[in-house]
Amino acid sequence: MVVGAAFTGVMGDAGVSQWRVVGAELVRAETIGDLLRGAVEAAPEVCALVEGVAEPAARRRWTYGELSGEVRRAAWGLLARFDVGERVAVWANNIPEWTILQLAAAVAGMPLVTVDPALRRDEVRHVLRTSGAVGVFLVRRYRDNPMAETVDQLRGDLPALREVVYFDQWRDFAGTPTPLPEVRPGDTAQIQFTSGTTGVPKGVVLHHSGLVNSARLSYTRTLRLRRADPVLNAMPLFHTAGSVLATLSAIAAGSTHVLMPYFDPGLFLRLVEQERSVLVAGVPTMLRALLDHPALPGTDLSSVRCALSGGAVVPPELVARVEEAFGVPLAVIYAQTEASPAITMTDPYTDSAADRAGTIGRPVAGVEVAVVSGGRVVPVGEPGELCTRGHHVMTGYLDQPEQTALTVDADGWLHTGDLAAMDGRGYCRIAGRLKEMIIRGGENLFPREIEDVLARHPGVAEVVVFGVPDEHWGEQPAAVVRARPGATLTEDELVAYGRAHLARQKVPRLWRFVDHIPTTGSGKVLRSRLRDLVLAEAPVPPDQNSSDQNSSHSGGGRGEQAQ
Repeated sequence: MVVGAAFTGVMGDAGVSQWRVVGAELVRAETIGDLLRGAVEAAPEVCALVEGVAEPAARRRWTYGELSGEVRRAAWGLLARFDVGERVAVWANNIPEWTILQLAAAVAGMPLVTVDPALRRDEVRHVLRTSGAVGVFLVRRYRDNPMAETVDQLRGDLPALREVVYFDQWRDFAGTPTPLPEVRPGDTAQIQFTSGTTGVPKGVVLHHSGLVNSARLSYTRTLRLRRADPVLNAMPLFHTAGSVLATLSAIAAGSTHVLMPYFDPGLFLRLVEQERSVLVAGVPTMLRALLDHPALPGTDLSSVRCALSGGAVVPPELVARVEEAFGVPLAVIYAQTEASPAITMTDPYTDSAADRAGTIGRPVAGVEVAVVSGGRVVPVGEPGELCTRGHHVMTGYLDQPEQTALTVDADGWLHTGDLAAMDGRGYCRIAGRLKEMIIRGGENLFPREIEDVLARHPGVAEVVVFGVPDEHWGEQPAAVVRARPGATLTEDELVAYGRAHLARQKVPRLWRFVDHIPTTGSGKVLRSRLRDLVLAEAPVPPDQNSSDQNSSHSGGGRGEQAQ
């Protein structure tokens, strides 16, 4: 897998799919503390943080000066209880204290372990034991999750855990003045655990410089965020989309971070109107919920300058719907936790409508990208695995050097596991995950291509395509579909639509209609759960077209070019 030596082409040289670093001079050796100090020095009176709850009078607000004071006091409290370098965990939904703790841990030199508030006992045990967290900060309950009870039950299984702090006692946590330690850009800032969609969650070790530059050079720079711009955020803070791209980019710009406690489409639209947010951002499932909400037509959207999506596949039809409904361009960001997380991004203001709808953009400033197959950079336009290198790549997986070496090669290239193709301008298109590619009769079929076509059907709200076992072909495509509100869909209708727009072998053989597409807390579709659901209900029907030689190509296989 060590392909670094082959990565010698520059974009345009012999038509290879590699984009060398552009904007390396923009990368700064900064810490999260440096970022906050810069915002405070520039405009201490600007509102930094707003608690985006439903009742306007109940929304707490902090200026940058006030936020800095809260962060210092929390950092002193941390230093009074823990040693520099020890890890502390946070297990809560989106509350302002989460952000204050994030910043305080950063300036106190303590890596923050972020924990999904939806996790249950065994999952939380894994995260806290694996991370060796010495302290955990949490809410007592979130929705139906009895978190205080869970931690009490786990104390005996967590030998490293010394202190449990509840956020309803946060005011008692503040410490007295004490010198803050020197924190370096390469020091660990966060440990975020993967969602576990492909196995046991791994701790991704992320450093200050990667997080700061990723936020500043993606959201802040590409979206043209300005001082005092209100930026509404409903993305979960335990994920890099919330705690890095939303939180740190707002600080980098000196903007106002309006933090929702959880995503609710009706409240989101009210906050856009009342707080005058310049940005509408969310994973595709969130944007679809906004588009389908009855309050959308009557919402004042005049403050919104652009929209943004990522975290999962963003179909062209969704880009078009969002741009029409909100009257602003939509940017697509391609990100991965292991990359701090931003890798590529479309520019909502300068990219064409076709590029915004059909690509994931070009590499973020300071980031190098190549498309590789068989240890070589592929020619422009051919598919392969998207790899990236630069300041943004993780330090590694926590205490898992073998897994780290399988993901980041000896030359520093992070292998994303995503299939992509790059055009001659450096714009990339994602075809799907390497592990999700369907091999039917030796031919590579890409779920993303099939999903994009089916998503254009006027009655389809969401569609997920994956491979299921087939005795004759090896694998066949299957589809799970959620209809738009008020639409009635049938299998025959979608098969006919598919055959009108796709080669016959790409049309799913098995269909299921659902009211809800399950996702992780970060918005990734749980394909394995859908696949299990489909296979449990019925076997794949026999293929009446099994003698069609046009559907059976010789050659092909995982990682090779589709026919």
